[in-house]
Amino acid sequence: MTGSTEDYAPHPHIGGRTAALRALAAWRAAAPGAPRVVVLTGSSGSGCSRLVTGFLMLCDPEFRGRLPLAEMDPSTVPPELPAPAVPAPAGLTAAQVLWLLADHYELKATSTEDVYAELAALKEPVTVVVPDVDRAGPVRAAGEPARLVREVLAPLAATGTVRLLAEVPRPLAAELAGGLPPGTVQVIDLDEPQWADPEGLVLHAQAALNPAFGAPELPFTVDPAARFALGAAIGRRAGTSPLVVQLAVHCVLMAPEGFDPADERHLPTSVGEALDLHARRLGADPRTLRLMLAPLALAEAEGIPVHLWARLASAVAGRDMSRAFADGMLLAGPFVQPGEQEAEQDEDQEGGGGRTLLRLLHPAVGDEIRAGLPSVRAAQTQIAMALLEAVPDQDWSRADPYVRDHIAGHTLEAGLLPQLLTDPGLFVHADPVSLRAAIEAVPAGELGAPARTYLRTAPLLTRTQAPAVLRAALLETAFVEDGLPEYADAIHGRLGLDLPWQTLWSLPVSGVSAMTVGSLPRPDGAATPVAVLAVPAGTPGAHPLGEADSPAVLVHDLVRPDEVGDLDPGQILRPSEEERAAAPLGLSRGADYLRVWDRASQEVVAALISDTPFTAADLSPDGILVVATERGAKALRIRPAGPAIAS
Repeated sequence: MTGSTEDYAPHPHIGGRTAALRALAAWRAAAPGAPRVVVLTGSSGSGCSRLVTGFLMLCDPEFRGRLPLAEMDPSTVPPELPAPAVPAPAGLTAAQVLWLLADHYELKATSTEDVYAELAALKEPVTVVVPDVDRAGPVRAAGEPARLVREVLAPLAATGTVRLLAEVPRPLAAELAGGLPPGTVQVIDLDEPQWADPEGLVLHAQAALNPAFGAPELPFTVDPAARFALGAAIGRRAGTSPLVVQLAVHCVLMAPEGFDPADERHLPTSVGEALDLHARRLGADPRTLRLMLAPLALAEAEGIPVHLWARLASAVAGRDMSRAFADGMLLAGPFVQPGEQEAEQDEDQEGGGGRTLLRLLHPAVGDEIRAGLPSVRAAQTQIAMALLEAVPDQDWSRADPYVRDHIAGHTLEAGLLPQLLTDPGLFVHADPVSLRAAIEAVPAGELGAPARTYLRTAPLLTRTQAPAVLRAALLETAFVEDGLPEYADAIHGRLGLDLPWQTLWSLPVSGVSAMTVGSLPRPDGAATPVAVLAVPAGTPGAHPLGEADSPAVLVHDLVRPDEVGDLDPGQILRPSEEERAAAPLGLSRGADYLRVWDRASQEVVAALISDTPFTAADLSPDGILVVATERGAKALRIRPAGPAIAS
C-alpha cells in the first residue's frame, strides 16, 4: 500500500511506493532503529530499479532541487546530505565494482582486503547504493551477480562503517541478509503486501493511457471515464507487477484494433500471459512470438543488431522465420526496444558503432522466454553455429562486432566454449573483457594450453584497453613464453597484422639480475651475437664467474632459440658506447615498462609493459631487445612501426 492517507504529492518518477520510500528515507537518515543495511528485492519486473532511481533523485543534492519536496510526504524525503556512492554494476565484474568504490573514496588500497580494511578504518560512516545487481557481469551465463553478492556486498555489509542499500534478486537477497546479525538488515520485498502498491499501479496505467502523456488518441484514451476504468482494470489484473502494467498498455496502444476495453480477458496477469494474449489477439501462434523473441532473450550485452535478429530466430526455430518477421513486427513490437551502440574505439577493426541494437523491454521478458524453451543449451548451440557461419571466411577482423565480441558468451551457455578457444584470430579480435569473463567461467581442467595462455595475458589486455594490433603483440610473445610457437607464428602469418616485433625466444629462468647483449668471436668466421644473463650460482647451464657461491652467467644465442655451448665468458665482447650511440634505436626503462624509441624522430616505436617488474633489459645496436622479469627472459626483434605493447 502507499501507506499514507494525507493529500501529499506523489514522487513524480515513482508515483507511489510511500511505505518503501519511508523505509529508505529512515535508512538514509540513520534514524533511531533504522537498519544499517537495506536489501531491496522482488520478482523481476516488480519495480525495484525504478524505486532505487527515484530514491537516488531525492539523495542527489542537485536533482532534489527539481522535485516538489514541499508538497511530498515529509517521511518519504531523506535529509539533504552528500550524494551516496553508487557503483553501478551493469556489465562489470565484482572486482570492477569494488574498485569503482575504492576510486570514489580515493582509497590507497592495493588489494581487495585493503579496500575493506580502509573502509572499516574511516572515522565517519559512508553510504553506498548498489543498484541492478542482476545486471552485473560482461557475460550473462558467467554467474557474476552471485559473485558480486558473495565477494563484494557481503563484506561491505559486514563492515560497520558502511551503510549499504543493495538491489538484489530474491534468492541472493536471502543469502545476503542471512549472513548478517539480527537487527543489522532490513529486507524490502516489493511483492509482499506491506510493500506492494496497488494504487500506484492503477495510477501508472491511467497515466500511460493518457494522450496528455503521449498515448495515441483512441476512444478509450480520450474519454476520461473509459481511461480511468481501463487503467483500474489493468492495475487490478497486474497484481504487484509494474512491468505487467507496462506490457498491457504497450500491447493495447500498439495494436488497438479488435481490443475491447470492457473485456478483461484481454488484460494479462503475468508476463507470460501478456505474450500469449497479445499473440492470440493478433491472430498469431504464441509460440511464433516466443521464437521471434528467443534470440533477444539469449542475447549478450546491449542486444542484437537488427540484421542478425531474423537469422538467429530461424536458427533457434529450426526453420525459416523470415515470413514471420515480415508480417509480424506489430506482434513483437510491444516487447522490444531499440538501443544505440556506441562507436567503436578500435580503429583497426571493421564494423562499427553508431548503429541500432535491439533488446527486450525488460529482463523479465527474457526470463519468461528462456523458461519456455525446451533447452536453453540447445538453443544457444544453434545461435552459436549461426554466429560462426556469419564470420566472413572465418576472418574475425571482418566479423560483425556483436559476433566477434559475444560469441564466447553464447558458446559458454551452450557448453561449447573450450572448442572455440583454439583460434588466435578470435583471441586477437574479440573484446578482451567479455572473452576473459567467459573463459574464467569454464572449469580450468577443460581449458587447453592456448586458452590458459590467453587467460594469464588477459589482465594486460584489459588493463591497456589495447586495440587489435597491440593485443596481437601481447599474445604473440605470450605464446612463445608458454611454448606454443605455432600460435605465435599464426598471429604473424595468418592475421595480416603488421606487428612491431617478433619474439625470437623465451627462457624460463628465474633470478636474472642483469642482462646485456654482446658477441662471441669464432675462429671460423663471424662472431655469434649473444645475450648474457646474470643468474644465481647453480643455475643449470650457467657458467660460474669465480668460486662456487659467486654469481654466474647464462649465455644464450641472441637470435636463435639455442643456448651457446662451452665458452669462456671472458671472450664475450660488449658493444662500445660509440656503437650504442650510433644505433638507430634507443631504450628507456621504468619499473614495469620499457620504451624503444627512434633516435632520429624521437618517436616511441615500441612500449613494453609487464604485470611483474622488469629486472633487466638491453638493446642491441641492430634492434634486438632482451628483457627479464622474475618469470624468465626473452628476446624480441624490434621492427620500427607504430607504438606497441608487449609483456
